[in-house]
Amino acid sequence: MSDTHALLSDYDAEDIIEKDRRHVWHHLLQHKIHEEQDPKIFVEGQGVRVTDIHGVEYLDASSGGVWCVNVGYGRESMAKVIHDQLLKLPYYAGVAGTVPAAQFADKLTNLLPGLDRVFFANSGSEANEKAFKIIRQIAHLNGNQKSQVLYRDRDYHGTTIACLAASGHEERRQAYGPFPDGFAAIPHALCYRCPFGLSYPDCDIECAHALEDVIQEEGPDTIGGLILEPITAGGGVIPPVQEYYPIIQEICEKYGVVLIMDEVVCGFGRTGTMFGFEHYEVAPDIVTMAKGMASSYAPISAAAVRSEIFEEFLHDPGEKYDYFRDISTYGGCTGGFAAALENMRIVEEEDLVENARAVGAYLLDRLQELADHPNVGDVRGKGLFAGIELVADKSSKVPLGEDVMGAVMRIVTEEGVLIGRTNRSIPGHNNTLNIAPPLIVSKADIDEIVAAVRVGIEKGC
Repeated sequence: MSDTHALLSDYDAEDIIEKDRRHVWHHLLQHKIHEEQDPKIFVEGQGVRVTDIHGVEYLDASSGGVWCVNVGYGRESMAKVIHDQLLKLPYYAGVAGTVPAAQFADKLTNLLPGLDRVFFANSGSEANEKAFKIIRQIAHLNGNQKSQVLYRDRDYHGTTIACLAASGHEERRQAYGPFPDGFAAIPHALCYRCPFGLSYPDCDIECAHALEDVIQEEGPDTIGGLILEPITAGGGVIPPVQEYYPIIQEICEKYGVVLIMDEVVCGFGRTGTMFGFEHYEVAPDIVTMAKGMASSYAPISAAAVRSEIFEEFLHDPGEKYDYFRDISTYGGCTGGFAAALENMRIVEEEDLVENARAVGAYLLDRLQELADHPNVGDVRGKGLFAGIELVADKSSKVPLGEDVMGAVMRIVTEEGVLIGRTNRSIPGHNNTLNIAPPLIVSKADIDEIVAAVRVGIEKGC
């Protein structure tokens, strides 16, 4: 018996369940359900599978529930490098350097040509907050009003008040206002539900050109930045058409708008390229990232910026407010850097980006087999990131209700597979199933996932 299994036998399952029920405040969950059913508790993971406290095993097609355990579970080398680094030096604040921070920053900037400075933090929300603060302080330093940040409808950028202010998930925003000023939305890029009632390719990519309309409405002298997910994630897994980003880039350059690409979900191989934006002809000015950076073996996030942006903050030390006056306490935890370096070694040596591309293509082909079902409205995605939009009627595209979506999810889980779904985010449109397994997934695993999803749709709808 391994040391891991010895530890797992060191508790009483019912005692843990009761302690969880009484004391743990879970994320995104209405706890009233725990008056009638036990909380779900996981105790072990290996490869693409996790085991719950009752010994039931599941194929995890959600990479930890929020698309982050990219290299899979049970990686001993990840645990070892974290262990070794913590014994050597667990932490020093980001006002100074550490060896793994310098090494990983160098690695990261080599992956992101043109972006040669990295600010480390510990969550995707925090990385995006840093980007917003950079935009605002540059406006202050230059004595102009270009402090406003635009975002795209259906995109999501984090849980803080400012990140919610810049997110197109209205239901996630409810009850958390008032929000800070300085944020405005542009239309989403979902062809299946075109916000302009047009059809691709005879649409002139109006969703991209609409950026210029919003800039004119808000005032070009007020717009400092635009934040986008390269592929909209929690808003329904939406890859824009190929023509989209060159138009966005051209408009940003025309008006001097800093383009921020939120790679928190898509980064580090998820979509079949190292970063999601690499599917398109676009060169962002800031890239924010987290999740797959260390496959969530340790918390770490970052904002990488172009040298021109960093140089806005280079002044004589005597000036009081001209440097970036920001800190992230846990951005100095060295375990995250060690984990990120080992994570990248695994991704590269095992060619997991290529696996995401090839097996991801297989996943989308298999999911297209479900397209004829009367409740499947659209199948879309890139790499190992797929969405299935479910509808009550194909012709009207009326979305399935959340109660039916919940039934589908329960059945898929009963089939031994864990997937995700849009949940309490987009009013009236929380009807997309999300599939994002670890990047080590095989075609045989995909067959198992698709079979479970098929049963869920056929029995639940």
